[in-house]
Amino acid sequence: MQQHIGEIAALASAMCFTVNGIIFEIASKRIGALSLNLFRLVFAFLFLGIFSLITRGMFLPLDAGTHQWIWLPVSGIIGLMIGDYFLFRAFAIIGSRVSMLIMTLVPPITALISFFLLNEVLTPIEFAGMALVLGGIALAVVSRGGKRLSLNYNMKGLFFAIIGATGQAVGFVLSKYGMEQYDPFAATHIRILTAAIGFLLMALVLGKTKKIHAALRDKKGMTGTVIGSFFGPFLGISLSLFAVQRSTAGVTATLMSIVPILIIIPSFLVFKQKVTVKEVIGAVIAVAGVFLIMNQ
Repeated sequence: MQQHIGEIAALASAMCFTVNGIIFEIASKRIGALSLNLFRLVFAFLFLGIFSLITRGMFLPLDAGTHQWIWLPVSGIIGLMIGDYFLFRAFAIIGSRVSMLIMTLVPPITALISFFLLNEVLTPIEFAGMALVLGGIALAVVSRGGKRLSLNYNMKGLFFAIIGATGQAVGFVLSKYGMEQYDPFAATHIRILTAAIGFLLMALVLGKTKKIHAALRDKKGMTGTVIGSFFGPFLGISLSLFAVQRSTAGVTATLMSIVPILIIIPSFLVFKQKVTVKEVIGAVIAVAGVFLIMNQ
């Protein structure tokens, strides 16, 4: 089990993001996407500070070196700000189903970038496992919803989704490059801080400060944001950095991408969404890919 600690952490991260996704889907309808993005990072920053104070004796990551303070903020801006912003924009234009389908490009893009930047090479078995996981996810995502997928989609929305996928992949690889052997939770703290400042500046430039103030008065929305921030930006992202520090970026990104599979049952229980046969088949294929990666 110790030799697969990175892969186990990646799966745990995916579980955290599944819980985070369900809660944020509810919260975003109450306080809006921009307010949610900002407050989720603010609350995660506080959670990380408290955690660091307990475990490392300091609220801020003051022991980070120059290398960390250069590359981790860059990874935070590219991955947590630009990547997430364009993904949310794509959701609004072409819908979550098509956007999530395009997001299956994140693992192969991650593997490609990590090959050139970090000299990480996947084994044939890892490639086969990745293909099964992504194929299963694609089948499950395509089968979700009542309408068939069409090639006639808004090009702007597709472009935004591709930018979102690329941003998350680049940000993820740069986080590994910038983190090196530094503490994953402290590294997440630096990324979160940078992205939060970025979203705050965006809110000021776009004149969205009134909506942010209004969001603070929505108790249910803010409660959901706090809970989701714990499972997503705090625990989920930190576990993802812990995982990528101990495994290849491509494998970690692949295992983390199974959220659309993990969310099938909660979506059925919470949102009463129907589960199709193709979704079940896709889930089985994706799980088979996970087992292939974990048992090589």
